[in-house]
Amino acid sequence: MPAPPEQVFALITDWPRHHEWMLLTTARQVGEDRLEAYTGVWPLGFLDTMTITHWEPPALMRVLHTGRVVRGRGAIRVRPQGNGSRVVWAEELELPLGPLGRAAWPLVRPVAVAFARHCLHRLARLLPPPA
Repeated sequence: MPAPPEQVFALITDWPRHHEWMLLTTARQVGEDRLEAYTGVWPLGFLDTMTITHWEPPALMRVLHTGRVVRGRGAIRVRPQGNGSRVVWAEELELPLGPLGRAAWPLVRPVAVAFARHCLHRLARLLPPPA
């Protein structure tokens, strides 16, 4: 990312701006440590509810996904790299639909990875160019 970790982490966790980089997703903070993110175009979408389990700006945020569709753990880590930052976005999710979801994962995984990459490219475009 073309900015220092402080700027990158601040943008990632600016929930009202989440839609600017996370494709088809709006997010809001609910209370001190909870988030709600709706992904999709209503009525075709899902609500991802999360609890922030670790908060260490500007380096790390961990969440526990608690929704009906998305369940499991996620983390976003921001580290200095050169004149900017490196973002590592990791998810350990319980797939919906049980055995059917696990069987479909090899087909869904490339789409999920492409989605995440696209979102991170959108995030990078929102950051100011390095001085």
